[in-house]
Amino acid sequence: MQNILWVDDEIDLLRPYLIFLKEKGYETVTATNGVDALELINNQTFDIIFLDENMPGISGLETLAQIKQIAPTIPVVMITKSEAENIMEMAIGNQIADYLTKPVNPSQILLTLKKNLHKREIFAEQTTSAYSTEFSQIGTKLLDNFTNEDWFDIYKRLTFWDLRLNEAQNEMYNLLLSQKQEANTVFAKYISKNYLKWFNPPVPPLSKGGEVVENRPLISPDVFKKRIFPLLDNGENVFLVVFDNFRYDQWKMVQELLGDFFNFDSEELYYAILPTTTQYARNAIFSGLMPLQIKEMFPQFWIDEEDEEGKNNFEEQLVSSLLKRYRREIPFSYHKINNSQDGEKLVEKIKTLKGNPLNVCVLNFIDMLSHARTESKTLRELAHTEAAYRALAVSWFQHSSTFAIFRELAQHGFKVVVTTDHGSIKVDKPIKVIGDKNTSANLRYKVGKSLNYNRKDVFAVTEPKKAMLPSPNVSSSYIFAQNSDFLAYPNNFNYYVSYYKDTFQHGGISMEEMLVPLVVMKGK
Repeated sequence: MQNILWVDDEIDLLRPYLIFLKEKGYETVTATNGVDALELINNQTFDIIFLDENMPGISGLETLAQIKQIAPTIPVVMITKSEAENIMEMAIGNQIADYLTKPVNPSQILLTLKKNLHKREIFAEQTTSAYSTEFSQIGTKLLDNFTNEDWFDIYKRLTFWDLRLNEAQNEMYNLLLSQKQEANTVFAKYISKNYLKWFNPPVPPLSKGGEVVENRPLISPDVFKKRIFPLLDNGENVFLVVFDNFRYDQWKMVQELLGDFFNFDSEELYYAILPTTTQYARNAIFSGLMPLQIKEMFPQFWIDEEDEEGKNNFEEQLVSSLLKRYRREIPFSYHKINNSQDGEKLVEKIKTLKGNPLNVCVLNFIDMLSHARTESKTLRELAHTEAAYRALAVSWFQHSSTFAIFRELAQHGFKVVVTTDHGSIKVDKPIKVIGDKNTSANLRYKVGKSLNYNRKDVFAVTEPKKAMLPSPNVSSSYIFAQNSDFLAYPNNFNYYVSYYKDTFQHGGISMEEMLVPLVVMKGK
């Protein structure tokens, strides 16, 4: 039975309420003044306190302030005859759980108790019931033939339930994880069947009203042409923010933090190209080209796999070449944020950038966090689950200069476009692969010659040109890990597996890596 402390100088008039609460299973202790209430709180444990605002002696607000010093975690419901705004503000400023105006009725009291004492159980129960229905619907959907829009819908729904069920913290979360694995298995088959068709269509592009309709969905190299240029044509001052290695579920949590500053014009998912890494997917965004086209048209900007030079050192040059190619030689700025100091400098500079039609910013922290988690035992402990990894990323966002960047952007009227190059997935199943010393090192894809692997375990592209990918040599091929697999060499296999199991990786095929957000928003 849960204990209530009710403090009111007219407590005798409240006997019907006390009887009502007794019938509902609550034990109520009463006090007629603040002094007695504080003594009771010092000697007993209460689950919630109902506190009258207008009492002789120590007022309700004064009592509230002392309660928060003695027992700061106990929810306090302020009850008052006054509807004066300053009274409400003072009560809220002292962190009340709820505010009721006399005369109250039993249903209001019961609702307040449910909100403050039973919210988690009710939320868990309702969420479990709702997901049970959704589970069957998604399961049926996974048996159908899919379109790209279907996959966007399924991933959004699974992400929604991922966030909800994790908050509810009940046994249904494991069922959701199982359904996500099933969905990723079907998704990998879909990509294996359709990906190459996006670049080698079996029929010519269709024509609709004189406009060419492509046979593929929106992918990385289309972002500027189909999403950024129309905003520029509409006279907007565009600020493109590209998070490195940023997942849709992380965006949904960050969005809650930004809701006070921005109106969200649109939100969609699109496909990051393979391999889902910076070298390929992000360079494709900034160039408007597939990797093979970048290497052929701008060899000075393409760094091969075996080269030690940074793979993303020419992003500003690629954006410049893209604008020139489309005859849009407009002023633009480019900023790469690798640490807090970089972010703070950009915050100071933002108001001077309003004269540029286009500004581009790359935020590298999420990718740095992912790699640091792999190397650091401490970070592995801090982010040992998907939910903990999300929470760590969001905590960084909230307390870093990045949050300040967005607040500043909201104040200066930019049309802000948020996207990413790719996401990541927590890997747990090793797949053996053999390659020579020049084979690429990534755990979710390999490119090299004479690769030895089980064809059932990977999506293999033996003719890279068909995927618009460059070939390091004539006999090179690419293989991509699927689901939550990662590629491991037989040499030192056990050590390799124990080191990388349960780390977040990218480069391969999964909804988390390939289905990425693109959001357009503007300051309120």
